[in-house]
Amino acid sequence: MDIRAILMGLAFALMWSSAFTSARMIVLDAPPLLALSLRFLLSGLIGVGIALALRQSWRLTPGQWRATIIFGICQNALYLGLNFVAMQWIEASVAAIIASTLPLLVAAAGWAFLGDRLRPVAVAGLFAGFAGVILIMGARWGGGLDPLGVALCVLGALALTVATLALRGASSGGNVMMVVGLQMLVGAAILIGPALALETPEVNWTLQLVLAFAYTTLVPGLAATWVWFRLVQRIGAVRGATFHFLNPFFGVAIAALLLGEALGPLDLVGVGVIMAGILAVQLSKAPPAR
Repeated sequence: MDIRAILMGLAFALMWSSAFTSARMIVLDAPPLLALSLRFLLSGLIGVGIALALRQSWRLTPGQWRATIIFGICQNALYLGLNFVAMQWIEASVAAIIASTLPLLVAAAGWAFLGDRLRPVAVAGLFAGFAGVILIMGARWGGGLDPLGVALCVLGALALTVATLALRGASSGGNVMMVVGLQMLVGAAILIGPALALETPEVNWTLQLVLAFAYTTLVPGLAATWVWFRLVQRIGAVRGATFHFLNPFFGVAIAALLLGEALGPLDLVGVGVIMAGILAVQLSKAPPAR
């Protein structure tokens, strides 16, 4: 893993983690599904436009089409849609903590359903990671943590776990920006129906809303997804996923800094335990040095 890959991984973790804070800002002033569908539409059109300018092709490999459709449904419509709705009632840091368990969920599901073998250090990492989540949630439950919001975030994380397992080996073949743009358009097409049927299009136009929407459209929406695909192509999914261990810290820190969300001692301990668990799981997958 060279210095360029390390910088790409750090940039991805920071951008991915910041999405929860910008999403929380958006749903305070706009309907969540309608805002998210519009974000996907704009991100998708920009992404496809950039891809065409780079002379990337619409002719994707079967694996890339599968990635486009599954990611559009599971990551964009389900994972992000459920998180946006949930953040009407829960804090951005809570959503970030639940979403950061993705590497743990993928490892557990791979063992349970795909026959993946887990080394002892990975098993220890799974127990540590989930224990950290329980520690944080237990400390916050007495403070009025909304159970529906938590349940929606958990369902979203499970949807992204399904997408991740289904897309093993589907990130190669070039045309990366085209894949990024098209999967955004898939998400927009799926969410617009529920948005129009279930939500009232009332928007409280504020500077915070405009800036947060622009940021989440361009940075977590386009840039982070593009960096992730490029990082996986460069160093592989296992090494790339190691950077997820930074997401709990970044997610909680950004929410505390920009939204003033409370950060107690048990939160810090829980975040540290989750980070250690995720790192242990990912390092257990690395091939032995020769």
